[in-house]
Amino acid sequence: MADTAPPPRTVEEIHEDFSLRRTALVAALTRDVEEFYTQCDPDKENLCLYGNSDGSWDVALPAEEVPPELPEPALGINFARDGMEKKDWLKLVAVHSDAWLLSVAFFYGAKLQKMDRERLFRMINSRPTVFETLNGAPKEQHKPAPPKKPTNTNKRPSAPSIRDTDDYEEEGQQQDLPCPLCSKFYHDDEFW
Repeated sequence: MADTAPPPRTVEEIHEDFSLRRTALVAALTRDVEEFYTQCDPDKENLCLYGNSDGSWDVALPAEEVPPELPEPALGINFARDGMEKKDWLKLVAVHSDAWLLSVAFFYGAKLQKMDRERLFRMINSRPTVFETLNGAPKEQHKPAPPKKPTNTNKRPSAPSIRDTDDYEEEGQQQDLPCPLCSKFYHDDEFW
């Protein structure tokens, strides 16, 4: 759905757009759930759930223009409606809605500088997802204690902090960083 407002350009404007769209999607899946459920008739064509930048939501066909003005949300949300439990279907729509919200935010944020994109990501991440809101946001978990420094001096040094990494980048040197999942070291310009 095409919004008439000018596209957001700053981190704050993009976050505001994200927040309004998120609020609309949460409303569709909670407060207005019966109306939303009814609009997602499986006998209709491929439908999408849109959260609009004015805080409203729509169930509609995807844009016909190619490429679309904005990334499109999940197509055909109505087809799975009667094939699953209602709460499970709503959770599935919520997960797809979260993915769409992020894609729209970073579509707008593509022209931002690295630090602004990181700030935008932190601002977005500080809010619960649509899925978490629908499912009940998890309680704040205790952060694990930082790992103890290895006693074996033959191991590679621990990864530098983000601030240290920025210093290396400024000096033109390359620093190996550990993958957060497998702990293997990679250069900072490699994909994990």
